[in-house]
This record gives sequence, structure tokens and C-alpha cells, in this order.
Amino acid sequence: MPTLLLGPLVRSVEATSAAVWVETDTACQVRITAGDVEAVAPTFAVHGHHYALVIVDGLPTGEATPYQVHLDETGVWPLPDSPFPPSVLATMDPEKPLRLAFGSCRTSVPHDAEGNATHGVDALRAYARRMAGLSRSDQDPEGQQVRWPDMVLFLGDQVYADETTEPMREFIASRRSLDEPPWDELKDYDEYAHLYKIAWSDPAIRWLLSTLPSAMIFDDHDVRDDWNTSLTWRRQMEATSWWHERIVSGLASYWVYQHLGNLTAAARAEDALWQRIQAQDGAGELDLGPELDAFADRVNEDPTAYRFSYVRDFGTEARLVVVDSRAARVLEPGRRSIVDDVEMAWLDEQLTGGFDHLLIGTSLPFLLARGLHHLEAFNEALASGVWGERAARVGERLRQAVDMEHWAAFQDGFAEVSDMVVSVASGERGPAPATVTFLSGDVHHSYVSEATHSRRRQKEGAAPLRSRVIQAVCSPIRNPLPRAVRFGTAFLSYGVAGPIGRAASLSTRVRNPVLGWEYLRGPWFDNNLATLEVHGRDLRMWWARGVVHDGQHDRPRLEQVADITVREQASQGSGTGREDETGESGQPGTAQRQGATSG
Repeated sequence: MPTLLLGPLVRSVEATSAAVWVETDTACQVRITAGDVEAVAPTFAVHGHHYALVIVDGLPTGEATPYQVHLDETGVWPLPDSPFPPSVLATMDPEKPLRLAFGSCRTSVPHDAEGNATHGVDALRAYARRMAGLSRSDQDPEGQQVRWPDMVLFLGDQVYADETTEPMREFIASRRSLDEPPWDELKDYDEYAHLYKIAWSDPAIRWLLSTLPSAMIFDDHDVRDDWNTSLTWRRQMEATSWWHERIVSGLASYWVYQHLGNLTAAARAEDALWQRIQAQDGAGELDLGPELDAFADRVNEDPTAYRFSYVRDFGTEARLVVVDSRAARVLEPGRRSIVDDVEMAWLDEQLTGGFDHLLIGTSLPFLLARGLHHLEAFNEALASGVWGERAARVGERLRQAVDMEHWAAFQDGFAEVSDMVVSVASGERGPAPATVTFLSGDVHHSYVSEATHSRRRQKEGAAPLRSRVIQAVCSPIRNPLPRAVRFGTAFLSYGVAGPIGRAASLSTRVRNPVLGWEYLRGPWFDNNLATLEVHGRDLRMWWARGVVHDGQHDRPRLEQVADITVREQASQGSGTGREDETGESGQPGTAQRQGATSG
């Protein structure tokens, strides 16, 4: 009998349909039943692994329907004697305010005293247990039911291909020597498949992903630290004996495990690989491996060959634009850009008004701490040779050593997107949203910033922005910074290094940004998962962490870390952050699906 190895994961969900992803141990037919609705899909193979994405259509709009998974004729989900509630397919309801969880950077180590001591409590797992009613939060109101997010957005580093944990190293050692390249880093597709299995197999995480729709985008550690930082970095990797197999395996596995489920029905209709899967003739399981490898190789060489970015609209309430800021980079000196021209043109088309909230998901924060932003801009100019070849070499070493590779390190792209944001927020692209909000991760601390016109533009008499421009960061889910690094980050974050960084960037004649920004809240360094909820033209966000009580390391409770409500500003004011610590629609970080009861 076929076995369910991983999943089910609920991925792209629309008004009447849901995509369910699974990995099995052999070729089979995957059947999903949800109420009176049934959908069947055959598996496809990649390097000896078997997958299916089953599109369940005809579901009731805005309702949660319990579902079951069968492989051939064998029922495999839900698991017998599971302590978790039934998994459900919850379709989108255009009349319900959007609630979106988000975060990044999650390592997969055991959930025991040792794992929590080295990596902290897994915020995603604590969130899952709270949603399942297996734990409570100190902020829970007595007798009050609160609802789940509509989806969770993972903003990169779901897996760490270059910083492997002991379980992953044991698997690698069972296949090859750890003393040979690439040592304890991932080498091929089989190792990526095992890494995803480790990341998504914990019972609480598996249940969460089986019932909470998810969207994803990669960051560097999904492939390797500093991925596509510079042309020098890329040439260093290409000179190794192992990089080609690594990047092809990384992109191929990303398409299967993460990106395929991001696609909406409209996007699937235009995706050549998905159409190849759909065209299976029933004569046997499709082996997609060779085509997928060729695809990954082509995308690595030519970022314009495929788009990993995507967009989701939630009526006129919100638009979510998720940006690939890794694979689409242009690295040639003199024309460096964090996204290529084709991607930039696409992004320009997506950033429009007409929505209450324009949400921009990018793994790398668009607005860093001011000091860090200026230092990265300075470093880019230095590494490009503005002070000569010797200084350029120093700049490149610094760039790779301290990860100066965010939007600020690609000044042309930062300036271009800043202009787009100002245009949207000024009402030049349709009715101005109440907020233009960047959702990001990567930096292993969390904060909220607000931007408006720079002082220079204010002096020039620029009309006030009609939208509030917000940067919200949630990082990490589980991979905290060492304490010594936290002090350095706080130094940069609280503005002490701002004048130093600005002086450095001015010394290399880096352009003045059109935006100026400051902190509304933060930074803080806990493992977190954040939740965003739309309240008409206001936007509420809260961050929650897992906390161990009474030594029960495998049973963490959820605890609020921060809570902020961004109010719509007056028509001619720039606005300031107004915080709401009590909440308006249920307590932060607590959740129950429609129809469930509080745990």
C-alpha cells in the first residue's frame, strides 16, 4: 500500500477551490474528499520521489470543510488517534476581513530542553498548538472565541541548506563522507527532500500546514548564505566542484515543495511545468526530473526565464505582491539590481492604488535600520570601485562577511521601487491605499518602521503622502541571534550609527533616498510569528512567541510580544503610529478556525 510521507499541505486557496500538496512513497492516485466534493490526481516523480497537487474545486465559499486523503483506496489522513482537530479546507470569503500570519527563518531541531536552549522555542509550533486548542495563552479572554488567520506567508529560510542540524548531518553521513565537498551542506535533490521532511514532519507543524493555507518565497539559506550577493560571490561558487548540482537541486526542489503551491488557478494555466503534469496520459507516472533539472539550470543562468514572484488579490480590501529578491538579481558591475528589468516592470504593474491596503512581501526588508541602510549603500559604492581597486576588494570582503546584501545594497533598485511607492501613496496610480506595507524577514529581529518624504523632498514642498508607508519585519520563527550580535544590531537600529552610516554613504556620493523613515516599534529579538488583520482602513499587527511553563518544553504556550494598530491618517497629515494594546478582534496570537471551539 502507498504511504503518505509528507503533507497534506493546504496551499493556494480561492473562493471555491483549494490546492492540496502531498509526497508519497510510490506512484499512486491521490484522492481528496471534502463533504460532497471529490478530486483525484496522479502522482508525478522527481528523482525517485513522488508528489501530487490535487485541486479540490466546488467548495462552498468562505466555509471550512473537513477533508480526507486517500492513496489509491487507502485512507491515510487524518491520522488515527490524532490529538489534533480535523484538517479543513477553508475557502476565501471576500466579505471577511483579511487575517494573515507571516514570518521567516526557521531551523528544525528537537523541541526539547536542549533544542530550546540553542534555538529557542519554535514560535510556529507554539502557534499550531494554540490553534489546535492544545494550549492556552495568558492573553486569552475567558469564553471568547477567536479565529484563525486566512493564510500564513513564509518569507524565506524555511529550510537551511548550508547550516544543517544533527538529524540532517546523520542522513548526509549515511550517503557520503562529510569530509568531502560540500561537507555537511546539502549536495543533491535527495538531500533537499530529506531536509523538507525534517522541517515539516513534527506532528503540530504537519497538522498546521494541513489546515492553514500557506504561501512561500525563498531567501538565501534555502540555497546558501549570501546567495547572489555579488558577481564575485557567484564566480566563487561556480568555481567549485559541487555548486552546479546544488543550485539546480535547490531551485528544482523549491519549485516542487514551495513554489508549485503558490500558484493560483490563473497562474497554473500559464505554467509550462504544471501543464506538463496535467497532460499525463495515464500510461504511467510522469518522470518530471529531467525537465525540472533543465528548467532549474535555465533559470539559474537567465533569471528572466521564469517568475517566482506572484500576486494575490483579496477583493478591494488588500493586494499582496510577493517579490523574489534572490533569484531575479542582476549582478554585473554598473547595472546591479536586486531584480532584473523584466521583474521590475512586472512589479511596477502590480503596485497600484484602488485597494485599502497594498501589501508587499519581500524576504529582505525594504527599509532597514537607517544606519545599516547607509552602510550597505556605502559598501556597494566601495565594492564597485569608487575608491579604487584595492578598496573594492575590501568592500567585497566586507559585503560577504557581514551580509550587506539587502535592498539598500542595490541602490538603483531601491530608488526605483521607492519612486513606485511614492507614486502609489500620492494617489497617482488610482485611489491611494490607507497603507503601503512591506512584510519582511531575514534579519533575525523584528520591528515596525514608518516612512514618509525625506527631509529634502519636504523642503522642496512635496505634498504629504496620502498612504502610510510601513515596514513590518518578523524574524526569526526559530533561529535567534547570539546575544553579542544583538547588541550590534540594536546599536544600528536605534540610530546611533545613523549619522556614521550617512556620512559614509555621502563620502561615496550615494544618492539621497526619496523616503525618510523611523521606528514605530522595536527592535526585539524573540522567536516570533506575526499576524496582520485588516480593520477597514486600519491595519493591526501583533507578534507572538512560545514560552515554556513548568519545564514542559514540548508544550509551549503562546505569549504576546508586541501589538500595534496603524490607523488611517488624516487626508493631509503624515500620521504617527497609534498602538492598540487591548485588541479589537480577539487576542493576539490566539486563534480558532470557523466552527471550532476555544481550547
